[in-house]
Amino acid sequence: MIDDASSILAALGLADKPAAPGSTAVVRSPIDGRVIAEVALNDDVDADDVAARAARAAVALKGIPMPRRGQMVRELGDAFRHHKTALGRLVTLEVGKIPSEAEGEIQEIVDVCDFACGLSRSIGGATLASERPQHRLNERWHPLGPVLCITAFNFPAAVWGWNAALAIVCGNPIVWKPSLKAPLTAMACQRIASEVFARHGAEDTTQLLMVGDDDAAAAVADRRYSLVSATGSTRMGRSVQHTVSARLGRSLLELGGNNAVVVMADADVELALRAVVFGAFGTAGQRCTSTRRLLVHRDIAHTFVERLVRITEALIVGDPFAPATLVGPLIDEDAVDRFARALDVARAQGGEVLCGGVVNGRYVRPAVIRSHRDMPIVKHETFGPLLHVITVDDVDDAIAVNNDSDHGLSAAIFTRDLRLAERFVDGADCGLCNVNTGTSGAEIGGAFGGEKDSGGGRESGADSWKQYMRRQTSAVNYGDTLPLAQGVRFDVD
Repeated sequence: MIDDASSILAALGLADKPAAPGSTAVVRSPIDGRVIAEVALNDDVDADDVAARAARAAVALKGIPMPRRGQMVRELGDAFRHHKTALGRLVTLEVGKIPSEAEGEIQEIVDVCDFACGLSRSIGGATLASERPQHRLNERWHPLGPVLCITAFNFPAAVWGWNAALAIVCGNPIVWKPSLKAPLTAMACQRIASEVFARHGAEDTTQLLMVGDDDAAAAVADRRYSLVSATGSTRMGRSVQHTVSARLGRSLLELGGNNAVVVMADADVELALRAVVFGAFGTAGQRCTSTRRLLVHRDIAHTFVERLVRITEALIVGDPFAPATLVGPLIDEDAVDRFARALDVARAQGGEVLCGGVVNGRYVRPAVIRSHRDMPIVKHETFGPLLHVITVDDVDDAIAVNNDSDHGLSAAIFTRDLRLAERFVDGADCGLCNVNTGTSGAEIGGAFGGEKDSGGGRESGADSWKQYMRRQTSAVNYGDTLPLAQGVRFDVD
């Protein structure tokens, strides 16, 4: 199917030809390393123009009633429904996800558009009782302003969708700085979105800023962006937060994860095995919510891990377009090198590789490592299909090991005992905590995000719209006198 790259690009209106003269990014498919496109990059003048147009678009978008903005976003979701298969094929081509995962990513955009459309008729502010007679206090919400959305390669469409649908319903244009490892998906999504918003006379509601990570620093520092929503590494997040905080702006950070699944002695083993295998090795372990650590009760550790190894060894690794494939390639050679180094470090720190680790180009065999909780590498994220197995004595021990990490994104426990489940959920210091389902994946109805080095941001969820708006308290005096709050007197003749 890699030979079908031209038709995939053509189906989405993306020319399969070299970019115009100037700075370009070469796009290679991780499936076989072949060059599939060259993409023109923005220079400083372009970037300034994008920000200026976003600022003008913010004024126009604010003038459109929220329910009408909701209608625009509903049509955006319909457009992604229509292009779901074609966009899914492009995601597979560009980042190596198997088709079901790739189409699932596009479905996330459809879902969040439906969600945001509903919010467009329900967002409102509170009316508050005033201590002053014949006064009313009310809370009003206004659009925040242009949003800069920085996304990573592993979700080249969905993360933009989470931000765009809510930002636009709230009255904010969005500028998208995609990863240059996956720019074609962004270009296709932008083309679809532009057509939708042009029908409503809302040009520049969405724009692309095609620059590298280093060149994005100027945009992050630009005061015209009221919110910077950034998804990526913890290192990147710290840099973004430092820059945005220096100008007293707002940031929404979705960063890494070192997620643990706990399997207690009474767990449904079949359920837990399926969740651990998908969580650890789905998307080739390239999700922020991927399962990095398996904390298994020592009473079942031997038999559980034995079965886990057999299943892992049987996983088909290869061309993601092939129907039987479950694990595709890592995104590039750097990712492969980091995976291989992590294996070496784990061995050096006392870990035992039970299976996997073989490297063949950009394809690696998923690895299961019997590790010790005090190994430094266990406490850090390895972005690839590598799972550390650690035995625990009880739920309190599991909570302690789970929390002994700089990250705090996602965790899960498998148990039939309600008391153990509730104790774990109560004690785990992460933003997402599941019972009898894995760490990987989330629904747009719940707030998504983590704690500590995972960033502290929250996307989607019932009140996430508040991050894209500014709150204003308004006092209205409908009487003939001017009483002051707190009983203050200030009499003048």
